[in-house]
Amino acid sequence: MVKEQEYVRLVQEIYAAFGRGDIPGVLSRLSEDVEWDVTGPRETSYAGTRHGKSQVVEFFTVLGQTVEVQQFEPCEFIAQADAVAVVGRERLRVKATGRIVVNEWVMIFTLRNGLIVKFREYDDTEAVAAAFRGS
Repeated sequence: MVKEQEYVRLVQEIYAAFGRGDIPGVLSRLSEDVEWDVTGPRETSYAGTRHGKSQVVEFFTVLGQTVEVQQFEPCEFIAQADAVAVVGRERLRVKATGRIVVNEWVMIFTLRNGLIVKFREYDDTEAVAAAFRGS
């Protein structure tokens, strides 16, 4: 139980760093060989699987270029063994279309030796893609 609480705290620190725009703070909590997977169709330019910290930097760069995060709220943290699942919601504005999407998501972090080794995000991919298409 202590390990799970420590992992929840670490994930909460990642969200706090993201909220401050502190991407180096996020990266400091990732393993060098992290796998970063965000579901979504081609329209969602930041979607896809990335490997290693340099590709995670690319993810955050593309994310910042394409959307304005207006609200980002992790609501529930569920920890078991080496994983933390987080249920939350967000409000994004797609810069190219001006469309707003309100989205609920689940993010799953897998940890090893106190670092994130795998990240997976699941959300309403059709709603996000529609905002990118402007439809």
